[in-house]
Amino acid sequence: MTLLTLLEHSPYLLIALAIVLGLMVGSFLNVVIYRLPVMMQREWRNDCLTYLGENTDDNEDKALLEAVTQAQKKAAAEYKPFNLTLPLSRCPKCQAAIKPYQNIPVISYVLLGGKCAVCKNPIAMRYPVIEAFTGLCSAIVAWHIGFDATLPWALLLTWCLIALSFIDIDHQLLPDSMTLPMMWLGLGLSEYGLFTSTDSSIIGAMAGYLSLWGIYWVFKLITGKEGMGYGDFKLLALLGAWLGWQYLPVIVLLSSLVGAVIGVAMILFANKDRTIAIPFGPYLAAAGWIALLWGDELNGLYLASVGL
Repeated sequence: MTLLTLLEHSPYLLIALAIVLGLMVGSFLNVVIYRLPVMMQREWRNDCLTYLGENTDDNEDKALLEAVTQAQKKAAAEYKPFNLTLPLSRCPKCQAAIKPYQNIPVISYVLLGGKCAVCKNPIAMRYPVIEAFTGLCSAIVAWHIGFDATLPWALLLTWCLIALSFIDIDHQLLPDSMTLPMMWLGLGLSEYGLFTSTDSSIIGAMAGYLSLWGIYWVFKLITGKEGMGYGDFKLLALLGAWLGWQYLPVIVLLSSLVGAVIGVAMILFANKDRTIAIPFGPYLAAAGWIALLWGDELNGLYLASVGL
């Protein structure tokens, strides 16, 4: 009996495998969540320095040109590889290298008592939380979908939505390097009818982007303020491409409802300044993930509530 056959006939083994895989991916997502925004900020900084260096008139502003030149030299001198693979994981306090056996998802955190093995400084709780959360979500996806051709793609979407949500929480940023490839992948998968038809996927991507884009401009014209970022448009386009336009009303309604409740609760009970922007991406991601698994049921309830 092959492994695939065993997984097909043993749902508990499939779920267990999804948990283990989710924990491992969750460990990698911690790296993505921390490093990808830093990589983007460094790239923006270098682009700005290059632009200023190439477009500053030596006679007009010698001080600015000198400052840009010094900044470029400093950046070059301090350059070290920084991407999703390098440098290897280290303690942020003492810079001690984290050995492989100290980097087992969740388990290592528990065995180390939540502290660095060398300097004994506390390790942030969010790392095992993200690992465990990713494992839990992966298990739910495997339990709901079962052994099916859509399962690996549904897991991939789940993992990307988790990473995007935490990046948005930390930086109010939804990287194009994640949203756009995932949107195109959703369009490509529709060619094989894995989640929706090609027509539904294309319309979903268009409607997802343009609907929030329209709301953005109406809100801005009325209030003079920006109600959301362009990353939110692309995230909803991504979800429309994967699931089809039919699920967009439920996704928007559910994300807006949850966002409003949590936003009001944070203002009332956490004394959060109402003028500070609250990232909308996590609510869209959560609503999209729920629609991925229970979209038909939610659509049925929604249509029944409006009398259709």
